[in-house]
Amino acid sequence: MIISRIGALGVVLVVWLCWSSLLTGAEDHITDPVEVKVLRAIRKSLIDPNKNLNNWNRGDPCTSNWTGVLCSNTTLDDKYLHVIELQLLNMNLSGTLSPEIGRLSHLKILDFMWNKISGSIPKEIGNLTSLELLLLNGNRLTGLLPEELGNLLNLDRIQVDENHISGSIPKSFANLSKAKHFHMNNNSISGQIPPELSKLPKLVHFLLDNNNLSGFLPPEFSELPSLLILCGLLEWGWIQYLSFCSYKK
Repeated sequence: MIISRIGALGVVLVVWLCWSSLLTGAEDHITDPVEVKVLRAIRKSLIDPNKNLNNWNRGDPCTSNWTGVLCSNTTLDDKYLHVIELQLLNMNLSGTLSPEIGRLSHLKILDFMWNKISGSIPKEIGNLTSLELLLLNGNRLTGLLPEELGNLLNLDRIQVDENHISGSIPKSFANLSKAKHFHMNNNSISGQIPPELSKLPKLVHFLLDNNNLSGFLPPEFSELPSLLILCGLLEWGWIQYLSFCSYKK
């Protein structure tokens, strides 16, 4: 009887230790405090009439599943979970993009498509060296395309179409050697297409139609190995325009 009781107590002790270990591990797995602060700054700069982001005021971003916040499923050497995606598309959000976004150092996808966000694209986004998708199309963004976006060496796609962006295309975009898709149509982008962009080895879609471009189409673009679609509208003189959309089979 005594041995039986000892055995039962041992089982209880083992179960308790395992449960305690799981709880401790869960408590250890929290979002990087710096990134929590960044998310709160992003929320503060946005207007959310549909209250899609109400749960951004409760719990931990990663472990409480904040709307649109996707995190790595394992901790890194710093023992924190990190935000790797912001998926906030089509939520009727307005307001502006906080420069604090540039501190989400592990971010791979930044998606604010089809909202009503105004203001300029923060140059600090150029600090997100892990970023693969920059999706800001279908908003009310103004101002210039920041030169700093040319620092996004892992970028696969940039979509800023259907906004009110002006100014020229930065020459620094020639550094985006992994980029396949440039969607910048339906804005107010002006100036000449930089010949330097003809060095982009993986460029597939280059959409610039419905802008205020001028000058000539760099002949070097004919040598781009992966280019399939090139669309644009170039201004020649005061009233003459050349519209083009080339498809490669």
